[in-house]
Amino acid sequence: MRILVLGGTWFLGKHIVDAALRRGWAVTTFNRGRSGDAAGVEPVHGDRTSRADLERLAGHGPWDAVIDTSSSDFPPRDVLAAVTALRPAARRWVHVSTVSVYEGWPHKPLTDASPLLNCPPDADASYGYTGEDGSPTKYGFQKAGGEAAVTAVYGDDAVLLRPGVILGPGEYVGRLPWWLERAKRGGRILAPAPAERCIQPVDVRDVAAFALDQVVSSLNGGLNLAHPDGISFRHFLEACIEETGGAGAPVWVEPAVLLEQGVKQWTELPLWRTHAGVWSVDSSRAVEAGLRCRPIAETVRDTWMWWAADGRPVDHPRWAEHGIAEAKEEKILASLV
Repeated sequence: MRILVLGGTWFLGKHIVDAALRRGWAVTTFNRGRSGDAAGVEPVHGDRTSRADLERLAGHGPWDAVIDTSSSDFPPRDVLAAVTALRPAARRWVHVSTVSVYEGWPHKPLTDASPLLNCPPDADASYGYTGEDGSPTKYGFQKAGGEAAVTAVYGDDAVLLRPGVILGPGEYVGRLPWWLERAKRGGRILAPAPAERCIQPVDVRDVAAFALDQVVSSLNGGLNLAHPDGISFRHFLEACIEETGGAGAPVWVEPAVLLEQGVKQWTELPLWRTHAGVWSVDSSRAVEAGLRCRPIAETVRDTWMWWAADGRPVDHPRWAEHGIAEAKEEKILASLV
């Protein structure tokens, strides 16, 4: 197999490249060249918003498939330009999207057939809006437009992967590393009740393997990628405490109290959100197609091994968004006594 990975240097893209090379595939990567290139790939550097760069890239083909891991940084019209330029050089397009493209996210349970946000394939970066309660999001509209662009050009030769939350070694957002550091610090840990609520993050390595499987698959359309078994928040935190050797004691606080205290959902307590549909994502079609998700406790263990060895945040603007300040957490915990 011969594939082109748009991106290929960070987190999911890097795992896709590494896994493809282990399969013995020939890999071309296309990015700006700022993060270094993996050994064994054919690196092509350029700007995906440049028509000349895209046409130059197409000359390095043909490929069996393009795997696009970097579309979240670009509006639909730039995705449309990329698929148009590369269509003659690639048989198939594997597009990494998001569950945020659904109208009902995160309020309603989702299936692959749930209605999508409406965004034209040639929309610019101004299209869309974020609702007063944080949903829908402008990001969701933009990603829906990106999907529309891919489908307009590739039709049944495209598969659209819609993960919710991806965790694992190399994570650049900082959700799991923050919980690991908080568990390591120990003491009383502010934790979002109910403790038995199930969460469905997927491991980056499992997403990478599934994306590569789609290169040789005949599937098309959208596929939700969420852990089919999940893990309770209680067991998630217990795994973090165990792996880090901490002596933390979770204090389970009801959502109403957390909201009253001004705790920001999704960021100050990463992975916590009160909306009914956020962890009700049906991934059965992907599972039937071969998605295999390792236990989330294994993801926690391996992320801690990576984090403990590296010990530094990834240089990404979203990192600073995650985690409650120690002083704010202590103030809330003190008010509960």
